[in-house]
Amino acid sequence: MAEMLTHVRSALAVNFSRCIQGYHLINADPAKESIWESLNAQIFSASGCPVQSKSSGSHAPGSDITCAIGNISNKSAKYEPGNGAFSVSSYRLTATCSSSSFGTIPEIFAEISSRKNFQYYSIIVREETGEKFRYDWYLIPSDYPQFNPEAYAWSPMMGQRGKNKDKQIGWKTNEINGSSMSITFSMSSQLWMYMNVTEEMRQFIIGTATASREQRFNYLELYEMLNK
Repeated sequence: MAEMLTHVRSALAVNFSRCIQGYHLINADPAKESIWESLNAQIFSASGCPVQSKSSGSHAPGSDITCAIGNISNKSAKYEPGNGAFSVSSYRLTATCSSSSFGTIPEIFAEISSRKNFQYYSIIVREETGEKFRYDWYLIPSDYPQFNPEAYAWSPMMGQRGKNKDKQIGWKTNEINGSSMSITFSMSSQLWMYMNVTEEMRQFIIGTATASREQRFNYLELYEMLNK
């Protein structure tokens, strides 16, 4: 898998930029969520990395794309000011931990491990500046420490005010190179990953793309152009 990624990396970077610019010819909205899955599959296929299957936006946990470099979990995010960090959501863990049953960290790890059937996170992170979108595409091994829940030390998250003051409202972690994770029961016990972008993490940026926020064509115009 790693050899395949090395072989196609340059093509992936070129096709990422082309695909994003093509998308924004007819779309003013950012490329994210299920749209990113579809674009990502096109990029892999065009770069000599055949796609065997994709989830087509089903929102099922785990792998979204299966291709020649392995199973891929697609994520999208927006940079915080300064482009130094971003947050992505992951598994909903209500069956394992909630306000009525806090669960244990070993149980949470076991549940996450049972769903983790992919080798890479494929994350598109955007910066919105004036009239343009700027995107970075990260392809990060799923066992990279900052993305691995088991690499952190977990402790109860306690409420700070109101009716939940001094009551457990979730779980939280320490920091690894500025990154951390949390689970908040009131937010469907969803695992959230706050990622601080270190210099080491930047090695996983496959490509960067910039596109105008102003669409050039709409779908009707495109239809008419292709059917003259």
